[in-house]
Amino acid sequence: MQRDFQEPARCRPDLVIGREEVFAQAREQLARGGSVLLHGPAGIGKSTVLRALAADNGGSARTVLRCSATESESHLPFLALADLLGLVLDEVSGKLPAAQRTALESALTGRGESTLQRDGLALRLAVLSALRALAAEGPVLIVADDVQWLDSASAELLGFAARRLGDTPVRMLCAVRTEGQEYDRHLRASPPDTLALRVNPLSRTQVSELLGHRGYTGLPRSTVRDIHRTSGGNPLFALELGRALSENPTPPRPGEPLPVPTSLRTLVLNRLEMLSDEARRTLLVASAGARPTPALLRAAGRENAEAETAQAAALGLLATEPEGPAVRFAHPLISAALYAEAPAHERRAAHAALSKAASDPIERARHLALATTGTDPDTADSLAEAASLARDRGAPSVAASLGLLAARHTPAEGDPDARRLQAAEDAITAGELDLARDIARDVLTRATVPADRVRAWIIVIDTAGHAMTEVDSVFPQALADAGDDPQLLALIHYQLTWRAVLVDGDFDQAREEAAHSAALAARAGDRYNELMALAFQAQIETLMGHPNAPATIKRALKEPQDPRVSCHHNGAGYSRFRWLIMSDQLAEARATVTALLREVQRTGAVESEVHFLRGVAETELRSGHCGRALDLARESLMMARDTGIGEVASAVLTSLGEASGGDVERALELAREAVDHAEEDGDQMYVSRALTALGYAQLVAGDAEGTVRSLRRVRELEQGLGITDPARGRWQGDLAEALVRTGELREAKDVIDVTREQALRLGRESVLAVLDRAEGLLRAARGEHEAALAQLTSVQDRLAKLGYGLEEARTAFALAQLRTRRPGPTSYDEAARLFRRCRALPWLRQVDAATVVPAAEPEPPAAPAPAADALEGLAAMERQVAALVMEGATNREIAARLFISVKTVEATLTRVYRKLGIRSRVDIVRLAAGRRTK
Repeated sequence: MQRDFQEPARCRPDLVIGREEVFAQAREQLARGGSVLLHGPAGIGKSTVLRALAADNGGSARTVLRCSATESESHLPFLALADLLGLVLDEVSGKLPAAQRTALESALTGRGESTLQRDGLALRLAVLSALRALAAEGPVLIVADDVQWLDSASAELLGFAARRLGDTPVRMLCAVRTEGQEYDRHLRASPPDTLALRVNPLSRTQVSELLGHRGYTGLPRSTVRDIHRTSGGNPLFALELGRALSENPTPPRPGEPLPVPTSLRTLVLNRLEMLSDEARRTLLVASAGARPTPALLRAAGRENAEAETAQAAALGLLATEPEGPAVRFAHPLISAALYAEAPAHERRAAHAALSKAASDPIERARHLALATTGTDPDTADSLAEAASLARDRGAPSVAASLGLLAARHTPAEGDPDARRLQAAEDAITAGELDLARDIARDVLTRATVPADRVRAWIIVIDTAGHAMTEVDSVFPQALADAGDDPQLLALIHYQLTWRAVLVDGDFDQAREEAAHSAALAARAGDRYNELMALAFQAQIETLMGHPNAPATIKRALKEPQDPRVSCHHNGAGYSRFRWLIMSDQLAEARATVTALLREVQRTGAVESEVHFLRGVAETELRSGHCGRALDLARESLMMARDTGIGEVASAVLTSLGEASGGDVERALELAREAVDHAEEDGDQMYVSRALTALGYAQLVAGDAEGTVRSLRRVRELEQGLGITDPARGRWQGDLAEALVRTGELREAKDVIDVTREQALRLGRESVLAVLDRAEGLLRAARGEHEAALAQLTSVQDRLAKLGYGLEEARTAFALAQLRTRRPGPTSYDEAARLFRRCRALPWLRQVDAATVVPAAEPEPPAAPAPAADALEGLAAMERQVAALVMEGATNREIAARLFISVKTVEATLTRVYRKLGIRSRVDIVRLAAGRRTK
């Protein structure tokens, strides 16, 4: 059943005049499942086209969501969101996670436990999840008019969801007022496939047709020409001119100017002269309000609001809305012209009345500010409280705006700069980094209080993100402003810790900075920052393999704790998890990170949830539960992409999961993307992690040479970073194994020996076992067959006892390959059983390929064709796909037999063609035929 959640009805367009081409283009785009953004100046006809398209396409959507904003409403957070989702809240709320449901209900109703969305992420995800839930039942069409007046909170949420909907069947049909071509920022907040269409002025013929359609007939051609020239082809202006001329009993003589001004503002003011003074004051109050209703106007002192608004509606100044209680102007320009023309004292009086009549505290505070001149402590305090409320509602952009108003009304002795800095911090949360930086820089031009100056410097540093080299000059100035204040110095040295990691890649320096920050915070009695610095120090020490890591973790977990730190992704709990998983304590690591995940899911801390999801997935992967690990990794990647948090880290883990339990081609793709993104960011630590995932995926795909190239780079990077704990990336065994496969036995031995020394020092038992497996393969390559079998048998038993299921299965596979020179189906039973238990599908496919016994040929060819030699040189997956092509299998049949996607089959075949110098699958069959007949 189709539902259409409509805005209050306006004038229904029966005909779209002069817009046939735009209408056809938009209609075709919507039919393809794409989105449309109509743009152009005020009055150009965007809303008319929008309504016609909505009526034309509404039938193809199960759900139509509508909103239409006005300028006076744009300061109220979530008003447009309420229009869009208010009527479907009951339907979707039960399908949302608890934290997201609470966030959405709080935003739409102003009630509930709103502190769960302080960082805004839970609410952003709630809107995205709500649209996905609606789309799961059938196509959704979002119709949004006057997008330029959307409140910033709703616009941010809608843009966040639009950029992440992907193939979800949600289309957007929007209209936005622009001058020239400045629609790009609205396009960036739309789905990627959005088609931007400019609505251009009408021709003279079209203006004539429009005037006739609206009843302004019989006008001389010269008058129509003058109307077209004066209006510039703008249909709203043309209709208003036509209305004025039709009401003028004496038409202008040919050649005389039209008896009306050339701007809509003046035209509106002329029509306002027909109103009584009281009706005009009522409309001024309405123009100053947000979604004014007759009841609100009465509460603001306009006792005869109904009669006075009816008079304005009769003059065409207000739209008639029988389905809604709001008083709406026929066009936003009418409201704007009325407000702009009013004397300043009358505007202040309107806001003063509304500050008493409005029910929403944010609206009351805004009106109070606009009614007040100069500084006023009470007004400033009300605005600060309203900013705090907006912050709790998950609307940091509104909070920043209100905070700046609060600062403007704060007397000098009340420290207005502190409120400006709070507004800057809200702007950072809202992603308005330029605004935050500008506020901080402005404060720094006059602030003399050290705490304010250091706080401003920290904001400047935070807005730099990973590009910390751009703010190198800030640190000396911040240190000078901090003087000898330990609390302020602790904040700066914590930032210097991040700089040492991100910019210098110097873990020794980072450890010293973190320890110094913790000591300074402790001296100042700042427990929160002390715990954060200790937790960061513990993470660095864990990565370094530093012997003090357990002691530092214990210090970071010591009471008293701060609840803001205990479940923070940079807190001590997560540091302890990292130490446990690197120390082979898988069961305790799983319990620790699972408890952290449950807690952040309960409180709605989305950024930490992304981190802890990865932690659980990593633990499951180490334990050999590849299917479960892959599901969790994919979930973390989707959430990371939805939020923009930790995308590289989640892509790395998902690549590892895909290579172990899913699609190897997808693993390679994700790993390469992660390498590219990390290199763009200049983040050497994640370049190393991404290359580790790439090397593993290449090993699973049978590309030993690629594995060697990738993991040699990892070795160089980690040596430069000072990472000495082999349990951090666990790549050393894979590198040694790949070197054995490529015949570089001496280097393989060197990797094993160096890593073994590090692992023995730190007691990394699982790393030692994997190194012993690589050494067993090295011995086999040297012809020490019996010694290799004995070593691999011991390794399998040790890995089983440690709980590393996938590594145990890989060792069983290596044993099976050594035990027989001519393997048969029963030789690999143990390896197949273990891989099935792990749900390690890519490895299981390797077992299946190894069990195929090639049919004996009576007379092998004396000299294989060059192309046949090339066939033997393909990677494992490429050989399997080529072999099935030779049997006549279709791409779909190949995908089913190898448990991969059709897309992967096609990509693999493309590589096969390139390597063999051929063009099609027919050439593969010809190669096979030629090989058999030689």
